[in-house]
Amino acid sequence: MDVEIAGNTALVTASSSGLGKASARALAAEGANVVVNGRDETRLETAVDDIRDAAADGTSVIGHAVDLTDPTAGDALVDRTVEEFGELDHLVTSAGGPPAMPFLQTSDEDWYDAFDLLVMSVVRTVRAAEPHLRESACGTVVTIGSLRVKEATDNLVLSNAVRSGVIGLEKTLSKEFAPDVRTNAVLPGTHRTPRVEKRVEDGVTDGRYDSFAAGLEARASNIPLGRLGDPDRFGQTVAFLSSPASSFISGAAVPVDGGESASTT
Repeated sequence: MDVEIAGNTALVTASSSGLGKASARALAAEGANVVVNGRDETRLETAVDDIRDAAADGTSVIGHAVDLTDPTAGDALVDRTVEEFGELDHLVTSAGGPPAMPFLQTSDEDWYDAFDLLVMSVVRTVRAAEPHLRESACGTVVTIGSLRVKEATDNLVLSNAVRSGVIGLEKTLSKEFAPDVRTNAVLPGTHRTPRVEKRVEDGVTDGRYDSFAAGLEARASNIPLGRLGDPDRFGQTVAFLSSPASSFISGAAVPVDGGESASTT
């Protein structure tokens, strides 16, 4: 399926690994020029090379290293994108998760750090991108959230609570930016990302799982489809929501979870 974004330009934050990287790869495979972001320059360079390998002919992929918690990061990323490509059509926001801990172990600093990482990074980048997205004939914002905004998970209080703010922002922007720019969110469940694989490997090491395969099976045990999500398929969902193929979808928060969530809202 051609989702009609060839020649467009996309910026994907926190995209040197995981679902952000998968999203950047899918956009590039569909022919969009992509700016990839990460903090670690070595890992970012590796990600850029991998995404280039998957990109359609004639597509450009560049990396820009910056920490999303830096208040100037949003402006820097958008400025680099427009400087390189002269436009910005699609913004995909992503960020790593805050540390796992129960509520009574959290400090004020933990809460401020989580808010800065998960919410303010999106606020600043969207603010910088808005005039360019409005100038585009196909401007979109897709925020990568988490299934945790639907169902809270033990010991993930920071993620459970703070990520919901991004969904409130996305829903508000779907009205404030309409009809020029569409905004949507995707809520991933458990996917086979490097982060999940590392947790399974740790579980094998400490004896929780008998083998890597057993660990993957255990991680998928509460997913009705019986398997972990494929990051590449997730990326294709992001590309779809960034494309004219989804032109009547705005303000949605789409679970991509294999049926894991029991929430009816």
